Amino acid sequence: MKLLKGNIVFAPRLGELTAIERGALLLSDGGTILDVCKCVPEGCDAEVFDYGDALIMPSFADMHLHAPQYPMLGMGMDLPLLDWLNAYTFKTEARFADTDYARGVYRKLARELIAQGTTRVCMFSSLHTDATLVLMEELERAGVTGFVGKVNMDRNSGAVLRESTQESMRETLRWLDGCASFAHVRPILTPRFPPSCTDELMAWLGKLAGERGLSVQSHLSENEREIALVRELHPDCAQYWETYNKYGLWKDHTIMAHCVHSDARERAAIRRANVVAVHCPDSNVNLCSGVAPVRAMLREGLWVALGSDIAGGALLAMNRVVGAAIRASKLRQIQTDGADEFLTVAEGYYLASTAGHRYFGAGEGFVPGDALHAIVVDDRAFAESTRPLSLRERFERSIYLLDKTTIRAVWSDGRRVVG
Repeated sequence: MKLLKGNIVFAPRLGELTAIERGALLLSDGGTILDVCKCVPEGCDAEVFDYGDALIMPSFADMHLHAPQYPMLGMGMDLPLLDWLNAYTFKTEARFADTDYARGVYRKLARELIAQGTTRVCMFSSLHTDATLVLMEELERAGVTGFVGKVNMDRNSGAVLRESTQESMRETLRWLDGCASFAHVRPILTPRFPPSCTDELMAWLGKLAGERGLSVQSHLSENEREIALVRELHPDCAQYWETYNKYGLWKDHTIMAHCVHSDARERAAIRRANVVAVHCPDSNVNLCSGVAPVRAMLREGLWVALGSDIAGGALLAMNRVVGAAIRASKLRQIQTDGADEFLTVAEGYYLASTAGHRYFGAGEGFVPGDALHAIVVDDRAFAESTRPLSLRERFERSIYLLDKTTIRAVWSDGRRVVG
């Protein structure tokens, strides 16, 4: 057995925070949580990891990011979505036809994710099969777990990034065959978005998802020009979500990033299908897409999680994405004259941790039976307060101020991968 000693903090439900001073987590030899202890058990025959006065918190889950956009992080932020894709994104992603280049970029990205405390991801690759398999290898090597998708796109991607419909189908099957060897990273079908996929390809992906029981990730109602283009391409669909629904891609656990302009009808469709709405606040502001109605989504019972959406978002560290989500929600409160209340720190952290971990079958925070996904935060490096802080205050400050230099250890799927 293993015993982790420290201050235990987690968000079991939206708006709730559990804080246990000088508590402990008891793990099996394989890293499964056996007990969450309010005091350190005596006489326990276990390997002890004594983190002293540090905070032991669930790690972050980044539910939407584009791995091949990592080299262009912080670029093109003055452009709206569709212009940004054509000016920067497609050209950058085209470079991943070179697997040696892909290896270097993805190794750095995977290590940086773990160092920043992100242990679970739902991630887009590029359309290149071999580079996607390299990405999955590097994530596994670094200790990142989750889902990765080879992007499908057979139209409207410019001259530099293109695959035919038949090539997209063939390469998707080759990629799925290559995924069998991975233990901690699994495949997810990834039509980029309807403007990039022909009806034939969307229908084939929907059939494949049903036959093989595969999950799906894509984009929804991010930008008004994008929505207009989807309406033009699919005049038979009253709303964006219906373009996925008619091909069997709108189903339980489908991940839809953004949902900035999802109205009440579209939000109701999200809730009915148990689709996950991934809020990407930094990207939505950077690309002038808007501010998503997150409070309305939560009030209506939607499953909402957070994503960095690099490189539309320029923040890879998920605690900073939490901060961006809180600030965006305060703008939303101003815009709605207080009808949509802003997110608290505990709520933002819940969306970045528990809500995402649920997608992978985890319980509410630290729960016996779950493999441990945790970070250990040493907040002594922060400026000294004028008075002693409560554990909840230390947690709040950590969400705003922690970085990889203050993350003392990272545990992923029961394995200690940092520290």
